[in-house]
Amino acid sequence: MNDYQKLVTKLLNRADIEINGNRDSDMQVHDERFYKRFLKDGRVGLGDGYVEGQWDCKDLSEMFYKLTRSKVITAKDKKNFAFMKTILKAKFLPAGDKKRSHLIGKEHYDIGNDLYKKMLDHRLVYTCGYFLEETELDRAQEAKLELICQKLKLKPGMTVLDIGCGWGSFAKYAAEKYDVSIVGVTISQEQINFGQKRCEGLNVELKYEDYRDTKGQFDRVVSIGMFEHVGENFYKTFFSKVNTLLKDDGIFLLHTIGTNESKWSNEWLTKYIFPGGYLPSLQHVSIASEGSFILEDFQNFGPSYDKTLNKWFENFDSNWDSLKSNYDDQFYRMWKYYLLSSAGGFRSRFAQLWHFVFTKKGIVGGYNYDGNYKVSI
Repeated sequence: MNDYQKLVTKLLNRADIEINGNRDSDMQVHDERFYKRFLKDGRVGLGDGYVEGQWDCKDLSEMFYKLTRSKVITAKDKKNFAFMKTILKAKFLPAGDKKRSHLIGKEHYDIGNDLYKKMLDHRLVYTCGYFLEETELDRAQEAKLELICQKLKLKPGMTVLDIGCGWGSFAKYAAEKYDVSIVGVTISQEQINFGQKRCEGLNVELKYEDYRDTKGQFDRVVSIGMFEHVGENFYKTFFSKVNTLLKDDGIFLLHTIGTNESKWSNEWLTKYIFPGGYLPSLQHVSIASEGSFILEDFQNFGPSYDKTLNKWFENFDSNWDSLKSNYDDQFYRMWKYYLLSSAGGFRSRFAQLWHFVFTKKGIVGGYNYDGNYKVSI
């Protein structure tokens, strides 16, 4: 056992993960080069090693729950000379074999609607469902849409702006059930094309447009799962722009993934799945919204994302035979890793799902939303 293998074994043991152990959450290593790669490249080495088949695990989500929950590298480790010597050796000494380029690049991001139709619920909602007593993905996603509508206090005839509208899932639901007028904006042309067909005959307009170019004023503004793509440097810009788009007596609901720490990084995820993505902390949202909005209500239902991601993977996996003619085996492993490692992150409670309800001036007497909300479908 070389120094790299010894150190990786020690780190994983701290998270109750064994190399080649018998439990479903244990890592099975097939290629000893993985140990150095992991120490050298961190999250990218871990993810690429899995995609390329250097290691496997029967229960990826549970392994990542343990890994994230344990925080295996501590401040004490970074002061340990022998520990850091091994890390630096892995990073800077020649590898001994050709440097391998990454197998999956940006060309795989635009993957087509066929995958999402097979993976998501029937409404194509690509954000966290709301699992209270719900067990089915379709019901949990409808519960989430209804939750948002009720928090926005929608009434017939209202105008609503949906920033990051996706395939028009919220727009279609709100227009049909609440008789409101919806403008949705997104920078995905594929989503626009498909979404417009789904919303035909409704008072819905979906536009290929950056939110910074949107004009007008609306009774309500909602953004569901788009803020993660805004970028830390543009948080203030985002809130300032929404302020100009919302009427003085309006309500703005922000639905976003968040993290417990203000310095977030997941290089593998941002390289292969969400280029340019950055997850906010509560501090980020608080500072960026100051001067533009008053916070009326806050809710965290992060554990629902663990369930959502596992449902997405079940759909993806069970439909793989009908998808694999368009995607290769490495793509399958990449998306399995993305979905289940993310599920483990939410299960560990490092990653969160937040609802913020904002107003521009504050509601006199307070915002009277019932926090014991239940949906009946």
